[in-house]
Amino acid sequence: MKALQYLLIITAIAFAGCEKDNYDGPTAGLAGRFVDAETGELVQQDIIRGTQIELLEHGYDPVTPQYLVVKVDGTYENSLLFENTYTIQPKRGNFIDLAPQDMLIRGKSTLDFTVTPYIRVLEPSIVKNGNKVVATFKLQQNVVNNVKKIGLYGHRDLQVGEPMRLAATEQTLNAVTNPATVYTLEIDLPANSSTLKPGADYYFRIGALIDVGEAKLNYAAAVKIGI
Repeated sequence: MKALQYLLIITAIAFAGCEKDNYDGPTAGLAGRFVDAETGELVQQDIIRGTQIELLEHGYDPVTPQYLVVKVDGTYENSLLFENTYTIQPKRGNFIDLAPQDMLIRGKSTLDFTVTPYIRVLEPSIVKNGNKVVATFKLQQNVVNNVKKIGLYGHRDLQVGEPMRLAATEQTLNAVTNPATVYTLEIDLPANSSTLKPGADYYFRIGALIDVGEAKLNYAAAVKIGI
């Protein structure tokens, strides 16, 4: 009998510990865009190791930062946030730093960031020319730092970029660029036939990296090419 009573007590404690909490789930969301202050165009990003948006929720000490990932096209969205006031700041981006700002996120909230990219990739052209994919473009710097490198990247996925590529050609510059200079990068298709299969479609994207701390590459939009 004592053993049975002991078992009933233990069972009751276990059920009490499994009681459903009374906290509501996340009911708010935040979405927006990264917009070039001069051109009004979306600022292209990397989906891997790219710009992130740091959110610090008010009312907690210490508070654990949350991070929102920015999509390749320069937009972002998270629909699983708790309604509250947050301190918001993009981190480690490909544009001149922005100051943090406080915002009440309630329901479906929107916040666009108007930014000045470190580099603009101008007049981009990517075409298949014989057995090569050829990119030509110009660069416009918006800071005095050197441009570390430029690159042409290829992948089966639209998310193509420096950290996500099947083939690439990069050139080290380490110099301030002339906006009138036309740069040319080529990917040799026969030399990359093990990863770029003939008869298939691939996406190619031009990128350039500024020499600033944790800066990420600036890009032109990806171009789809059948090889």
